[in-house]
Amino acid sequence: MKTTLSPTPPTTRSGRPVRLGLRENRLQFTLLVIVNVCVGGLVGLERTTVPLIGSETFGLTSDLAIFSFIIAFGLTKALTNLAAGALTARFRRKQLLVAGWLIGIPVPFALAYAPSWGWIVAANVLLGLNQGLTWSMTVNMKIDLVGPARRGLATGLNEAAGYTAVGVTALLTGYLATAYGLRPVPELIGVVFVVAGLALALVVRDTAAHVALELAQHPKPLPAGEDTGLRATFARTSWRDRSLRGASQAGLVNNLNDGLTWGVFPLLFTDHGLGLAAVGLIKGLYPILWGLGQIPTGHLADRIGRKPLIVYGMLVQAVGFLLALALLDRPLLAGVTSAVALGLGTAMVYPALIASISDHAHPAWRANALGTYRFWRDIGYAAGALVAGVLADLLGLNATVIAAAALTAASGLLAARWITEQART
Repeated sequence: MKTTLSPTPPTTRSGRPVRLGLRENRLQFTLLVIVNVCVGGLVGLERTTVPLIGSETFGLTSDLAIFSFIIAFGLTKALTNLAAGALTARFRRKQLLVAGWLIGIPVPFALAYAPSWGWIVAANVLLGLNQGLTWSMTVNMKIDLVGPARRGLATGLNEAAGYTAVGVTALLTGYLATAYGLRPVPELIGVVFVVAGLALALVVRDTAAHVALELAQHPKPLPAGEDTGLRATFARTSWRDRSLRGASQAGLVNNLNDGLTWGVFPLLFTDHGLGLAAVGLIKGLYPILWGLGQIPTGHLADRIGRKPLIVYGMLVQAVGFLLALALLDRPLLAGVTSAVALGLGTAMVYPALIASISDHAHPAWRANALGTYRFWRDIGYAAGALVAGVLADLLGLNATVIAAAALTAASGLLAARWITEQART
């Protein structure tokens, strides 16, 4: 009688047996969390000061021209996210993580010493490449390590680390700009993030063996003949699969909000009398709450499902925009209240969206699905800056905020209609 041998379980390069789970991989997971602190810190350099550098240092008068750095960043990051998924078929995740940090080395220096606005825009192209590779790889590697049962918590911790760092850095640069001016001191703290991020990226281990183990254990084998390439996955994630489509559009609008507030809020609140420190507080509070809030919401997404957090999170964000205008006669209160609502709403949405994409994507094409989702999500940065620039020039900053509230509410309703829950094992 013929006996069938079970496949040999995957091992790491050092020969250790591979296991999935947060506890089993806690050291590597923790190192990746710290890496994403550095990733978020580098982009946080721009949250408070760069729109004001455009208007005050370089004398730009058009809001669309000022927001051009966000458009450059968003487009580059979105395209890099898309490419990153495909590149994982040719390169290891760790190689792409290290490459992202090497690309980011010039960014803080360019922001600090740029002789013209064009240099700022060029620095944001490099920043988009850096963020697209480093952030994509940290989230993919964490998902690889923990397996399907803890994806919500894993993505929550990853995004919490990154966006808390964004907020703390935005807050810090606001205070540094008050004490030392808009440049170069606030931007040069980015050198610390680049050095630390690159050093840690060289230390962490690749997760290819964990992907192989999950593929071996997956309850649904890949259907024969199913195309796992980027083109097929892009179509599946963007419009053919209702749930993936629903998550992708919500991600786009969520980051449209971020791109819009990135450019609009510093100008709106300085127009109403707030100084750099107060604007830094507003711009810091939003991503800090967004970041820290994802630890409980990521865990909650594993318990109650992804859809409720996505739908209600988008509606909370819409309310946040309305609060910014309703309380504008007291600008600090308006900014803080709006930042709290936007931060909490985004914290509800962010880990649930990534986990939802992971739930609906087979491990064989999950990296491409996440790359496609992150492409649409980060196109939102560019779309938000473009919409904000055009509407602000034509109708004013207040009308821009109202339009963002309406669009966000509509996105939440679409998510309610399209997204379904997927059983998790």
